[in-house]
Amino acid sequence: MKENEVMKAIMHRRAIRRFDPAQITEEELEQILQAGMYAPSAGGRQGVIFAVCQNREANEKLGKIKRANSNPRMATGTNFVSKEQPSIADDPKLINAFYDAPTVITLFAPRNFLFSVDDCAVAAENMMLLADSLGIGSCYIGQGWTAFADPYGQEILRKWEIPDGYYAVMQLLLGYPRKEDRHPAAKPRKEKRVIRF
Repeated sequence: MKENEVMKAIMHRRAIRRFDPAQITEEELEQILQAGMYAPSAGGRQGVIFAVCQNREANEKLGKIKRANSNPRMATGTNFVSKEQPSIADDPKLINAFYDAPTVITLFAPRNFLFSVDDCAVAAENMMLLADSLGIGSCYIGQGWTAFADPYGQEILRKWEIPDGYYAVMQLLLGYPRKEDRHPAAKPRKEKRVIRF
């Protein structure tokens, strides 16, 4: 069977939470954004707004606000997100929910539209697959609004001119994986997840 490039990216992509400080290139960013903008959207509405922040200071402040407003159920010995790339639920010492990623894209969508979360999720998946194919690590972070839940966050929303009626659904973190980390291993696929009639 011929190897399919899309399937290769699907099989290889992993959540990356340890990033090299080097910024991704403008060309790479544009390709990733285009992948998001060509994602399916309910009714073809294209309602998702992609707010790109490559300002390290702003990303660090927003990541710390998000961490302070997140209350993940902390990991246990048998229940955890990742041992190879710990999340804020795995390691209480992590104070930046954006894991020092050099590029953070916040996906905003209409607050009162039934499929806003779905539209953001499929856009993020397109972007994560394209990023992986370019050698760029990514991580999907849900509950995007918690990063803006203080006066600094509200000031950023005004600065970015986010329209009324839109809210931050999620953040997509992008950056080159740290060279000293090996690529996270795939977890075995669980059985009995496909039912055929």
